[in-house]
Amino acid sequence: MTDTSATPGDAAPGSDLEDFAQQIADQVESFLLALQAIARGDATGGQAISLLLLEVSQVLLAGGRLGVHTDFTPADEYEPDAGPDPDLDAMRLRLAVLLEGVDAYTEVFDPYVDPPEMVSSLVSDDLTSIASALAHGMRHYRAGRVSEALWWWQFSYMSTWGTEASGVLRALQSVLSHDRFDAEFESEAEQVEAADEMLESADS
Repeated sequence: MTDTSATPGDAAPGSDLEDFAQQIADQVESFLLALQAIARGDATGGQAISLLLLEVSQVLLAGGRLGVHTDFTPADEYEPDAGPDPDLDAMRLRLAVLLEGVDAYTEVFDPYVDPPEMVSSLVSDDLTSIASALAHGMRHYRAGRVSEALWWWQFSYMSTWGTEASGVLRALQSVLSHDRFDAEFESEAEQVEAADEMLESADS
């Protein structure tokens, strides 16, 4: 594992830490913009599900990169004020409407707890929570607090949005699997039924 702990003070221009932070920020911004566009209705139905699956997968890659690094150390002992959190409730409501019928899902909360604990959630709620955590770190990054942004993204990935994104990813994969495989099965069943009717007609 590579040691990329941030030292007190923010990353020097051109440093490996600054380059890494820029890459994470790019992935975060891409996710936030794509989620807003999907919530606006730029994609509907199966296309929206596919795009959400892609975006969640990509932001989980950023989380994985943060997770394998040693802990980042912010420049300040206490977190600076990043400003008010954005109001994402309208986006959450639009996502809930878009995902109507597949929004609610159930997953195993912790696979290492015996017996496993099942929890229910909403894809729209989890996507909004992920966006809120990522946007919080982005405000630090845009204010020039690189180490603070990296610390926040890493901490929130390990404590909240990583779990939420993993659950959403499994839920979206399940939606696509049911949509494709169940449809194929239904189509085959209809073909068999039609063939049986044809045979019965020929025998009569």
